[in-house]
Amino acid sequence: MKELLTMEINKIIHGDCVEKLKEIESNTIDMIYFDPPFFTQRKHSLSNKDNSKTYEFDDKYNSLDDYLYLIKSVLEQSKRVLRNTGSVFLHCDKTASHYIRVVLDKIYGKENFQSEIIWSYKRWSNAKKGLLNSHQVILFYSKTLDFKFNTIYTDYSATTNLDQILQERERGANGKSVYKRDENGDAVLGREKKGVPLSDVWEIPYLNPKAKERVGYPTQKPVLLLNQIISIATDEGDLVLDPFCGSGTTCISAKSLKRNYIGIDVSIDAVELAKSRLEEMIISESNLLIKGTNEYLEKTAKELAILQNINAFPVQRNSGIDGFLKDHIDGMPVPIKIQSEYESVEDAIEKLERASYGKNYKTKILIQTKDTGISRLFGMETDVIIIKSLELQTKEITSKISESQLRYPIVSEP
Repeated sequence: MKELLTMEINKIIHGDCVEKLKEIESNTIDMIYFDPPFFTQRKHSLSNKDNSKTYEFDDKYNSLDDYLYLIKSVLEQSKRVLRNTGSVFLHCDKTASHYIRVVLDKIYGKENFQSEIIWSYKRWSNAKKGLLNSHQVILFYSKTLDFKFNTIYTDYSATTNLDQILQERERGANGKSVYKRDENGDAVLGREKKGVPLSDVWEIPYLNPKAKERVGYPTQKPVLLLNQIISIATDEGDLVLDPFCGSGTTCISAKSLKRNYIGIDVSIDAVELAKSRLEEMIISESNLLIKGTNEYLEKTAKELAILQNINAFPVQRNSGIDGFLKDHIDGMPVPIKIQSEYESVEDAIEKLERASYGKNYKTKILIQTKDTGISRLFGMETDVIIIKSLELQTKEITSKISESQLRYPIVSEP
C-alpha cells in the first residue's frame, strides 16, 4: 500500500471495531461493507452442521439511541479511513433502516447517497400475521462524488424486443423518439449492446441449510452477495474493510476476487471461524443464478392450465407429483399427477404412488388425459382417484354424439 497502515492487511482482527478503526491511517481504505446487528433486541444463536459448536452474538441495547450511537461512531471512523474514491455499504433491514439512513445522510451527506439496494430472496413461509419478510436493504453511500464504480451488465428480459433495442433512435419532427433511417429508408443499427445495467434490486438466493459454505454462524450472508458489492466498487488490489466481519464472508469474497482485506470482530469465536474459512475458501455456487429460473420450470402450458383450473400449486422437478391442491382434505395435502402424453394410466398411478410413499396422503388424484383404460395390474394396491380431464370428457361427449348421429341419421324433409 502507498500509505502507511498501522494495521496489517489480509488479517482478521479481534477487538472493538470503533477502537480498531482508530488505528488505521486516514484515506487508506477503498471500500467498507458492514453488516451490524439489526437492533432486533434479542440474542442470536446457531449451531454448525454437526452441532459441535454454537455461535452467538448479542443484539440487545438499552435504547435505540445507544444502538444509533454505535452506528454513528463506526460510520464516522469509516468515513475518515476511506479514500475519496471509496464507498460504504451498510447492510440492514426494516427494523432500523429508516433511522440509519438519517445518520448516513448526516455523516456522508445526502448528495453522496447512491442507492438503496434491495436484496431479494425466497424464504420458507411462516405463521406470522402479515407479509412474509423476503428482502433486506444495503445502503450505498460514496465519500465524494468522485467515487469508483464498475458497471455490471445483466441479460435483457425475455419480453425485450432485441431487434428494436439494436436500432438507433432519434427525435422526430414532433419531438418523439423514432427509429433512425438512412437515405434508403433502412433502419440504422446502433452500437454493440452489453445488456442492461445492474439495477438496485438483486435476486440472490439466501444460503440454504445444506449449502457447503454455511458454517452455522447467525445471519451469515452468501459470498455471492458480497461478490457483487465488491465487484461494483473496487478493482483488483484494492483494500476492503469489514468492521463487523462475523464469520468472514466479506473477507472470503475479497480474497476470491483478488482484493486485500481487513476484518474486525469483537467475538473471538467469530475471528477463529473467519480465519478457518479463509484457509478452506469454500464458496457455494447457485444453480438458480447459473441456469436461471426458467431452467426449473418443467410444466407445459397445458399442465399448468389443468392445475390452475383445479386450484392447485404446480410442483417442478418431480416425475411423480405435478402439483398439490391448495385446499387440504381431512387436514392433509392432496398430491396431483397428470397423465403425460406417452404414459399409460397404470404407469402414471405407479409414479404417483412411489412419489407418495411414506407420506400417508389420505387422498391422491390422477388427472387422466388419454382415453385408455387400465389394462394390467402393477403389483401394488392403490386408492388413487382418477378424474378425466375436461378435454378428455369433451372428446368422449363429442364422440358419443357422432356415434348417435351415425346410428340415427337426420333425414331432412323434402
